[in-house]
Amino acid sequence: MNDAQESPEMELRHDKRKPDQLRPIRFINHIAPYAAGSTLIEWGNTRVICAASIQERVPRWMKEQRVPGGWLTAEYSMLPYSTLDRKSRDISRGKIDGRSQEIQRLIGRSLRSAIDLTKLGARTLWIDCDVLQADGGTRTASITGAYVAMQLAIQKLMKENKLKGNPIQQAVAAVSVGIVSGAPLLDLCYIEDADADVDMNLVMTDKGEFIEIQGTGEQTTFSEQQLAKILELGKIGIQTLMEKQAEALKENVQ
Repeated sequence: MNDAQESPEMELRHDKRKPDQLRPIRFINHIAPYAAGSTLIEWGNTRVICAASIQERVPRWMKEQRVPGGWLTAEYSMLPYSTLDRKSRDISRGKIDGRSQEIQRLIGRSLRSAIDLTKLGARTLWIDCDVLQADGGTRTASITGAYVAMQLAIQKLMKENKLKGNPIQQAVAAVSVGIVSGAPLLDLCYIEDADADVDMNLVMTDKGEFIEIQGTGEQTTFSEQQLAKILELGKIGIQTLMEKQAEALKENVQ
């Protein structure tokens, strides 16, 4: 067997990663000093600033419906220079981009599943995710980084004696998986995502439970066996991501 036949999978990925290998990940915490908690997540060539801000009030609908506790909401945006071709700001179009709206709702849903809002108190936790550079996986990077920013913000509230305990009940992370040229791959970069036969995003907790699964065949179908392999790869990636999150929180708490 020649060399080309010995390592077909290695040739599938232009950055020479193995099928079950994440891109390099780094967290730089406290990147936004005026935020209650913030981190810059560098995930391969994708970079997202995730910041958590606290408002000592809840939305009007909560007051009107007398809903106890607090609220968490998220906003997501891609800066004009985050892609090769300049992306127009939402304000220039007069409305939020449909994709951005979908992603920020996903971020909000994902983080709300991790926190007991009744223990947050009558306050709102705002999560802002701003993409500085996009190379695939911006929504998964946003969720993974937003969890770290949220934890830092909650730790700040606890240090200020505004919370008696940590309302965050479980860790949350997200990763992309897919099938490219017939091969299941973990953590798709932009080139792989553009050529994917199947594209999927997984959001999971540290208990191994799913928060959300977004998956579709791109002009093709996929089998139950392929789905099982994709989920297996995703679980591997989520476990590694949560180890990275824990390291970032342990090393950077002020």
